[in-house]
Amino acid sequence: MSKEQQLQLDAILRQGGLDTDADVPTLRAAFRELMAQLPVAPDVQQSPVEIGGVAGVAVSTAGNESENVILYFHGGVYVIGYAAATVPLVGDLVRRTRARAITLDYRLAPEHPYPAAVEDALAAYVGLLTQGIAPAQIALAGESAGAGLSVALLLALRDAGVPLPSCAYLMSPYVDLTLAGETLAKKREADPILTPDGLRARVPDYVGRSDASNPLISPIFGDLKELPPLLIQVGSHEILLSDALRLAGRAASSDVQVTLEVTPGVPHVFQAYAGLLDEAGAALDRASDFLMAQLAHEPMQASRTAAGTG
Repeated sequence: MSKEQQLQLDAILRQGGLDTDADVPTLRAAFRELMAQLPVAPDVQQSPVEIGGVAGVAVSTAGNESENVILYFHGGVYVIGYAAATVPLVGDLVRRTRARAITLDYRLAPEHPYPAAVEDALAAYVGLLTQGIAPAQIALAGESAGAGLSVALLLALRDAGVPLPSCAYLMSPYVDLTLAGETLAKKREADPILTPDGLRARVPDYVGRSDASNPLISPIFGDLKELPPLLIQVGSHEILLSDALRLAGRAASSDVQVTLEVTPGVPHVFQAYAGLLDEAGAALDRASDFLMAQLAHEPMQASRTAAGTG
């Protein structure tokens, strides 16, 4: 892996970073302008979709006939972000796994604080079940707040007695909105994207009048027993490193099958930079192996054999 690549990406991110202290309309407009610059690979197909009454984007690749589905949740501190912005990253996952994906446009704060995002995630998952898709054919995935929402959804499903999906793939999970993680301070200078002050500015938008330690807001405080296998990937150069470390520890203590990968020298949601960073492509390769191992096997194995390992 190239140290030069890491330094180059760090410089790019520091130059073009978002001011998360800005007002919400300004922040959203800047984020859309930034995301519009990311190309979608020509083999990736996308189309609007509605599942369980929630809008999203269906993502697939040509010739993909798998019944397996990745239900994906975007990041953005529950305030910014939108499904279409994730298509380049989700497309990378779809290409590798030969699953299809739905990336969800869950409602955002401050217009729609907690529990809106959890309600939308739950509605979309139940919508997949209603279509006849088996839980074993569904994987959850998300980055940052979307990874936190994935864990919150697992807790809500378990507590409601709804059959759980096969697994969850969590990139740089944001799972503690009390902001108690020690790396918020320790990694402040290393992180080119997020700042503690920026997170603090946005927490009230989502939490509203609720308690930030509510496990459906901050899953780090939840009882994680009986959850399906988890893959957690995080970079060492991010202030949310301790969120990932603590989540993995609590999952392991609850007898959950969990794999934690900490990649040195890379930033928040580094998997999104597969075109610039060798570590990103390697992480997505490992994630696809995890997802394919957990999802229902027959169609996935056939597709992988036909496609090769590339």
